[in-house]
Amino acid sequence: MGMQDYTANQQKIIKRYYENIDQISLQRLAELVGDLYLATGKKLAKAWEAAAGCMQKLGVPQSRIDHLLAQKKPEMVATLVKELSGKE
Repeated sequence: MGMQDYTANQQKIIKRYYENIDQISLQRLAELVGDLYLATGKKLAKAWEAAAGCMQKLGVPQSRIDHLLAQKKPEMVATLVKELSGKE
């Protein structure tokens, strides 16, 4: 399905989404930090998987992602979010 199959309004929405994908991924990662603190069992495993996906979208080096996944410390992910958002 090419862009010509969408209305002009839909095309603008899609374009804005992809222009802001970094901010969207960073926001999602920030929300996942809370889930990482609170979740248990299968939900915790899924939250870590989702966090890894967000980090990949944000261009975090794979070695750092692997380190964060090995440590399983939500506070380290929170530090990464601060670093990426420039609030350090």
